Amino acid sequence: MTAPAADRHDPRGNRVLAALPEAERQRLRHDLEPVRTQIREVVHRPGRPVEAVLFPLRAVFSILADLDGGTVEVATVGDEGMVGLSAFLGVTAPTERAVCQVAGWGLRMDADRFRHEIGVLDGALQQVLQRYTQFMFTQLARNAACNRGHRIPQRCARWLLMTADRMHSDRFALTQEFLAQMLAVRRTSVSEAAGALARAGCIRYSRGVITVLDRTGLESHACTCYRVLREAADTVLPPAADVSRAARSAPRP
Repeated sequence: MTAPAADRHDPRGNRVLAALPEAERQRLRHDLEPVRTQIREVVHRPGRPVEAVLFPLRAVFSILADLDGGTVEVATVGDEGMVGLSAFLGVTAPTERAVCQVAGWGLRMDADRFRHEIGVLDGALQQVLQRYTQFMFTQLARNAACNRGHRIPQRCARWLLMTADRMHSDRFALTQEFLAQMLAVRRTSVSEAAGALARAGCIRYSRGVITVLDRTGLESHACTCYRVLREAADTVLPPAADVSRAARSAPRP
């Protein structure tokens, strides 16, 4: 997915950065490097120090736990958050992998510079990240309960809606491999769930690309976890700015 050049640089496209006062966001802007993220790109590895944190703009990352015999996704991060939360929590190295699930754009900040910023007394970035950490706890708890208590098609619909929200698009690339990790099921189960949603007219799935055809219908198939997580995010963080719309409506010189 190609983003307009303005989107790739504007920190207002990330909800954590959008929540900062304008003066602080402008001060941080000089330390934020626009980066293109590639699918399956490993951003952080277990046991290795975090060298940089990443604020997604139009990209989705999986936080993966490696188990005996497989890999399970425990959380996802999109424009509502930051990849590299262990650096904020004061942990030397993460215990899980962070991998790009849906390619796109983000803003990268050197970890040492980031630690300096959150060390500023009563800094707004620290306060916003505390709220985001609460959302991550909610997501981890809800994911564990959802994997246990809800049917695969429900969970599949929920994850597709969340990905569409994070990408601000009804069309995005998503492999069956990642979808299986998201749902903690076999790829054959993913194919069955996606096929059922396609037959219901909610989505089209072709060559690794998901197109949401009927969002209302997809929401009717999703479990309640979608609304719980969406409301939880909206409670702690304001929506990200539609920077592409702002750029289109800005007066020309």
